[in-house]
Amino acid sequence: MSDPLITLEALQLTFEVIKVLFAMAFGACVGSLSNVLVYRIPLGLDFISPQSRCTNCDTKLTWRENIPIFGWLFLGGRCRFCKSPVSAEYPLVEAFMAGLWGLTFVVCYTDRATWLGKLVLPVRPEWAYGGFDQTWPIYIAIVMLFACLTCATLVDWRTFTIPPIFTNVPVVLAVVAYPLWAWYISTQPGGLLQQTSPGHTWSLATFGEYGWTWLGAALGGVAGLILANLALKFKLMRRSFEDYTAWEKEWLTKLEQEGKDPNNPENWIAYPHARREMLREILFVGFPLAFALAGFALAHKLAGPWIYNPNTFAMETSANAAVPLALQVLTGVLMGYLVGGGVVWLFRILGSLGFGKEALGLGDVHLMAAVGAVLGWIDPVIAFFGGGILGMVIFLIQLFRNKDTDKDTGRVMPFGPPLCMAVVLLFFAKPALEALASWAMKTPIDLP
Repeated sequence: MSDPLITLEALQLTFEVIKVLFAMAFGACVGSLSNVLVYRIPLGLDFISPQSRCTNCDTKLTWRENIPIFGWLFLGGRCRFCKSPVSAEYPLVEAFMAGLWGLTFVVCYTDRATWLGKLVLPVRPEWAYGGFDQTWPIYIAIVMLFACLTCATLVDWRTFTIPPIFTNVPVVLAVVAYPLWAWYISTQPGGLLQQTSPGHTWSLATFGEYGWTWLGAALGGVAGLILANLALKFKLMRRSFEDYTAWEKEWLTKLEQEGKDPNNPENWIAYPHARREMLREILFVGFPLAFALAGFALAHKLAGPWIYNPNTFAMETSANAAVPLALQVLTGVLMGYLVGGGVVWLFRILGSLGFGKEALGLGDVHLMAAVGAVLGWIDPVIAFFGGGILGMVIFLIQLFRNKDTDKDTGRVMPFGPPLCMAVVLLFFAKPALEALASWAMKTPIDLP
């Protein structure tokens, strides 16, 4: 007769494995969609239609060929119709996405006693202790962010561009799903997530129940951003690099006449007016900055008078009017968006003014703004500097690999891929970073 305890443990382990496999299956499907987006969007093709087909014989693929990972394996990496080789990138992207979704689920939700046993470091984020049923929108937003970062990496590495869809999707998810789910949570018994990082009320950095001033700053900053874009739309303000297309046409013609490669993706660094264009971007950034300051001041006045609470070491309104949870979360999302994008934009402007060449790209600005919207303002700030270190490592590896060949390493490399890698690594390594920071600063550090 079998041991009931062993049988129970086997059932628990089986249930955990099934949950992870479901997460991986969804991740593989998203990876399959990612392959379509990465291939079609840079070519200006519609990613919904026409139906997927062989790039060699143009035959429409059936559902069997479209099964993530296994479709490629069953066919031996060749088209079923014309037998031409199919790039291994397709199953690799699908497998990577499946692994990323599965690993995120394991870290956030699986029972360690059943699945992994005792771990050296507590890798589960505090917010995930509420369980999947209380936090699933957060999980979906995070893994969709990771999917978009993967797509952005593949496209940026080849084309030096990051299509807006890969930055807009995470932002929309965070702006819509987070506050709505926070409102729902606030209507349930307890009214909060079961557990969060100390001092915060969500999975990202928030500004406390008396953070009216930061709510005003966030709304003001977004209002300024909208007004600045309207000024561009109605030609009240010139868009930066507006003459780049005309300059590029003349420049490429000159390169062809000189017998040089006109298709080199690094040609854009020859644009001679980067400093002038930064002045236009400073004017643009001035709108959200000024409105954020005005919103902060207005909210401080409307929510006051303020008193200092010695028990919490914080300023509180004398009316004791707490910010609703949904608005606390919205503040965290919007401030994450503004700070994440603002940090990169600051270095873009300073670098371009200093070197006279465009430093970083607006795609990198939008990328880290999206990261901030989903993960909060702290993550993109840390990841930006971590991405710089990773970028240097990647460049040195390329330099070492190409030193004995005739292949040119190039003067520039896209910054998007190391930024994306830094964001994902930070998510999983945050407990180790907290431990290191706590040791270095001689005080407990707990990041949201």
